[in-house]
Amino acid sequence: MAASHAPEGWRCIFCDIAQGGESERTKRSAVILTGESMTAFVASHWWPANPGHVLVIPNTHIENIYDFPPALGVDLMAATQRVAIAMKEAYGCDGVSTRQHNEPAGDQDVWHFHQHVFPRWSGDRLYERHAEREPASPHQIARRGSSLREHLT
Repeated sequence: MAASHAPEGWRCIFCDIAQGGESERTKRSAVILTGESMTAFVASHWWPANPGHVLVIPNTHIENIYDFPPALGVDLMAATQRVAIAMKEAYGCDGVSTRQHNEPAGDQDVWHFHQHVFPRWSGDRLYERHAEREPASPHQIARRGSSLREHLT
């Protein structure tokens, strides 16, 4: 089932990152995990009580879950698990949440499949604070990326 929402001529910044490049907001210092099929990096925008969340993406361009090959599910979950464990160790958070969005009505805003991995603390109200998302500084992103990479080895 194809449900494409990418505008004509749209350039996929997540494909650039997966292929070893950068975007305006995501530098190589944000990348914490690279593999044959998946890449993970610290997100460029954070919620106030949940700094340093991570995106896990397939290295091939897949717009959303409708076209996601089931065979990649094992790699996606393995990468997500590694990130979650590193996040618990690096951040000392109380827990971890994952979520994934599809299409505009589902809050997808980058037309490349991606799974969020959020650090969680008791009472952080993550799901009530969607409108409070703000860009993190390149320094903050690099610092979180370095900390997570240390705990992935």
